[in-house]
Amino acid sequence: MHDKAEKLKKSKIPQVAVSDELKHRLPPGQMLTDRFPILHEGEVPEYDLSAWRLNVFGLVGAERSFALEELQALPRTRVVCDIHCVTRWSKFDTAWEGVRFRDFLALLDVKPEARYVMFHADENYETNVPLEDLLRDDVLLAWGYDGKPLTDKHGFPLRAVVPHLYFWKSAKWIRGIEFMSEDRPGFWERNGFHNVADPFREERFSGEALPIPEDEWVRKEFD
Repeated sequence: MHDKAEKLKKSKIPQVAVSDELKHRLPPGQMLTDRFPILHEGEVPEYDLSAWRLNVFGLVGAERSFALEELQALPRTRVVCDIHCVTRWSKFDTAWEGVRFRDFLALLDVKPEARYVMFHADENYETNVPLEDLLRDDVLLAWGYDGKPLTDKHGFPLRAVVPHLYFWKSAKWIRGIEFMSEDRPGFWERNGFHNVADPFREERFSGEALPIPEDEWVRKEFD
């Protein structure tokens, strides 16, 4: 029995009942919501799209830089997926639009020794993901959500969507993608979060649980 989940069930939070046939989609310790909590590190950045670029570097034959228009000219993919935040909310059937990471990868001369990726994002945020994890069908570099462009607070103009991992791995406001041969922890990973972040294994923290209030997400803004 997950005591934290039981405490959440007793609290007044915007949660949704989960039918028996959908329970397998909800990781342990999570509560389902039909709203979209807004959580991030730092301030929401503002961009001049004429100057915005996504930079690719590290273990590549040549560094590349992409304007948003160049990314949006690539084959588009729409993905509907469940997402799970380490602060214990989950949202089912979220709809994203962007380019599959593996399709984007085909444009790059990535060296064979590259095994890991670091997403670099504003404000001074980064998170690490094994390259193999990014080759799945549902992993995107996304510029759209729910049929509309991303809002500023959800990562405009570009964010990662890596739905099989806790959502801190789906970095907002991506500005750089670094290919690496060795793993290196990102911002939250250096500050006590689990390096892998599988929600169905409750890989929230690397050691003892951090003092994050169980209802932290309820205190934030919602869409």
